[in-house]
Amino acid sequence: MASENDSSVKEFILLGLIQQPELQLPLFFLFLAIYVVSMVGNLGLIILIVLNPHLHTPMYYFLFNLSLTDLCYSSVITPKMLVSFVKQNIISHAECMTQLFFFCFFVIDECYILTAMAYDRYAAICKPLLYQITMSYKVCHLMVMGVYVIGFVGAMAHIVCMLRLTFCDGNIINHYVCDILPLLKLSCTSTAINEIVVFIVVGVNVTVPSLAIFISYTLILSNILGIRSAEGRSKAFSTCGSHVIAVSLFFGAAAFMYLKPSSASMDEDKISTIFYTIVGPMLNPVIYSVRNKDVHIALRKTIRKTMLT
Repeated sequence: MASENDSSVKEFILLGLIQQPELQLPLFFLFLAIYVVSMVGNLGLIILIVLNPHLHTPMYYFLFNLSLTDLCYSSVITPKMLVSFVKQNIISHAECMTQLFFFCFFVIDECYILTAMAYDRYAAICKPLLYQITMSYKVCHLMVMGVYVIGFVGAMAHIVCMLRLTFCDGNIINHYVCDILPLLKLSCTSTAINEIVVFIVVGVNVTVPSLAIFISYTLILSNILGIRSAEGRSKAFSTCGSHVIAVSLFFGAAAFMYLKPSSASMDEDKISTIFYTIVGPMLNPVIYSVRNKDVHIALRKTIRKTMLT
């Protein structure tokens, strides 16, 4: 706690997910297991894509970046969350701002990587003859660079505005992560500018990807329905199925978080945040590998090479 004669808080206490003592240990092991699965799944997918040349395609290039984002995303949030289950979770002001920066950075990155993957599927299904030109390696690299630039700019906008605030009304953050809204509630200076920035940055980074993905899949669906062969339609649907599930999980949880009534409690915020910050990064490798023949072939080849060496 900050001393009474200190006007600015130097450290915060992350309250954590829940306060029921009897649930702390079971939840610790549950989220530890989720974190381990997320790390193994995403790291495994990254290694498979790097080691197998037949996976060096635009779709898997974007999937590589999605797994890398999820890997970093989980590491920014989950370890600190686990601490709150076993002891008082104290975080310095600098650490809190750092966590907030990377939290915002990776959330925005994920939005646009999923958008790039939707565009890739559109190009593959609707413009197959021009696919090699439309999705050349140069274009893919530029798209991914754009994703990280947008993420950096969005995260910096939040951090610059957050650093201008003074925290002196308390230092207990009712969350398991240094998120924007819980921090704004602790500020003893005006948060009007921050709220405008949140409205603009969140609005743009939700509306633009959502609209782009919606348009892409509208065109994809229209194209698929025009395919006469049932086998052709099934193959086209199968190439999009995994991405549709991942998009629905991420944007569905985010929409529930930000479009709910203002009267909703902070506990509801924390529960909904879990789905796109912790559960999503764990499920994405599963979603993209369970029914993916290319990943199965790559896994068998990698295991075979490992056993022979």
